[in-house]
Amino acid sequence: MANYINKNVPRVAIGAFYGQENCDITLSVTSAKDTGHDFIILPITHSNYKRFLFDQVDKDINDMQVNDNTFNNDKQHMEEWRKGHPFLKDDLIIKDNEHTDYLVGKISEWIDLDSSNHRVRTNSEIALNQQISWVSHLGFTAILAPTPTNSFANYARSLNRILGSLTYTHVWMRIPLVNEDMSCSNEIEMWERWNKLRTFCENHSKLSVALELPVDLPDEVYLERWFAEPIKAVILPTKIFLTNAKGYPVLSKKHQTFVKKLIKNKPNFVIFDDMTNKHQNGGFASYQEYIRHLNRTMPELDQIEQFASGYQDFLQSPLQPLMENLESSTYEIFEKDPVKYALYEKAVYHALLDRVAPESNQITVIMVVGAGRGPLVTRSLQAAEKAKRNVRIYAVEKNPNAFVTLQNMKSQEWGDKVTIVFGDMRKWKSPEQADILVSELLGSFGDNELSPECLDGAQKFLKSDGISIPSSYSTFISPLSSSKLHSEVSAYKDLTHFETPYVVMLQSVAILAKPQEIWKFEHPNGLMIIDNEGNPINNYHNTRYSKITFNVKNGGILHGIAGYFESVLYKNIIMSILPETHSEGMFSWFPIFFPLKTPIYLPSNSTIDIHFWRLSSSQKVWYEWCVDTSFGSSFIQNVGGRSSWIGL
Repeated sequence: MANYINKNVPRVAIGAFYGQENCDITLSVTSAKDTGHDFIILPITHSNYKRFLFDQVDKDINDMQVNDNTFNNDKQHMEEWRKGHPFLKDDLIIKDNEHTDYLVGKISEWIDLDSSNHRVRTNSEIALNQQISWVSHLGFTAILAPTPTNSFANYARSLNRILGSLTYTHVWMRIPLVNEDMSCSNEIEMWERWNKLRTFCENHSKLSVALELPVDLPDEVYLERWFAEPIKAVILPTKIFLTNAKGYPVLSKKHQTFVKKLIKNKPNFVIFDDMTNKHQNGGFASYQEYIRHLNRTMPELDQIEQFASGYQDFLQSPLQPLMENLESSTYEIFEKDPVKYALYEKAVYHALLDRVAPESNQITVIMVVGAGRGPLVTRSLQAAEKAKRNVRIYAVEKNPNAFVTLQNMKSQEWGDKVTIVFGDMRKWKSPEQADILVSELLGSFGDNELSPECLDGAQKFLKSDGISIPSSYSTFISPLSSSKLHSEVSAYKDLTHFETPYVVMLQSVAILAKPQEIWKFEHPNGLMIIDNEGNPINNYHNTRYSKITFNVKNGGILHGIAGYFESVLYKNIIMSILPETHSEGMFSWFPIFFPLKTPIYLPSNSTIDIHFWRLSSSQKVWYEWCVDTSFGSSFIQNVGGRSSWIGL
């Protein structure tokens, strides 16, 4: 629904929500449009529709104020309604589809699906079905559902049955961030309530949150978990706004910070007129004008955010560079990253300074393996020029299409300083030994594009005291909560996709604990056992296993595992996608996501163990993973690489 107003600033949709139970639809829509709102939330039915909840017959019998004819007529009408009699025209506020594109329907608050009274409970379910069916028939995109009470099992059951029949309409569940009606109210209680309801409803993709903000926000650590939830609307009651010196509504600094973070996820915002009449200046329009002001004054998207635009929470399968030849467009995307190549150039520069004394005529042999279209070759030449060192460069590439570009680069730019070689680095027989071996074979998980296996094969033409760039890379994981990512994987409805890791620009997520290292690879590898041709005899030295314990301070739903890498290119030159040490401005890699088939509920202050394996056969490398907690454990996923692997 959001679009762009200038220079990468996302524009959010802002709706109006009036507190009155009965209203004139034409006047309400006109008022909302006149005050600059993009949509309006209105009750579906008139208040007189409530008569079907406590049918008048029962009340009249108790009061002994009804004759037999009235009793029989009312009873018949009631039973016809229960059988499925349509709405009466006067029961409806939303009578037709004239304003469908501008409206969100509001289900009646008086519906009580968990009443102890059987008749009230039954009538409530009929009323709920009738209201949702009507607005779904009209083609509404969204409905606002009442907040679940402390007891809501039947509410969830009824709603879940309806959700399965909806084709276009989504249900926004109204969830106050804090339960202000309780003396011991807190945000955790409301999140727990939401979590239980959506679990009852099988995490249905058409059920989302309309999060209502309170006057006093809880601590930031409690707010973070909501970013992992499917928030489609943010309700801002007028009472939460402060008054500035000119009498206009503004939000507190804490509210501003939270709202700006929410804007990045592009929910709809809703101004709820709670009839407090706190701000006279500017009228009702001033609230949405203020939110638009916050929207307009947000910082422009940085280079990473611009690059990732449209890719947030979008699942991508990792590359298979050994099995598949990359397309030119893929190379072009990676070559636009100035930070990565600047770091590589810096690493080669310092390696040359350390390798060769000043004023020396010695020629340093640099081999760029997996050269692609040649950006590392160009950077190595620039590093040599800057260091004032003589170099001879070999560029080795197996992709025949990329090799055409290398031929063009040699004839047009590099000349005799570079020898280009078509072939697999693992099988090439080099004419001389290299002083420096340069590669960009890392994946989002560090080793998931087979850098260890490739460099094992290339190590035979590196001098015994030679330098590998990168010299090492470490893999990190952290437990992750994201109902959005889990829903995306669930949509495939098979085990294979739950046993496949995905490269993804994480946005609608909550990281439940700080990332920890699980393993590391170093190059050159002095422990590798080789055959007569210098190749490793087997690949067992590249298998790994790690068990890491995480302490989860603030609870949540564990949906999967986030993965990152941190690489030492040379000495203190670090290239990283680990949040704590992320190379600023670098966008070549997004984190990797390993899903869990069955989400696990983690209460606050819980401990979990994550087991991770990197395994290998003669044809492939794969990962297996599982989680063990005292609250539930997962099965070991992707056993034997049955669903996903990287081909050797």
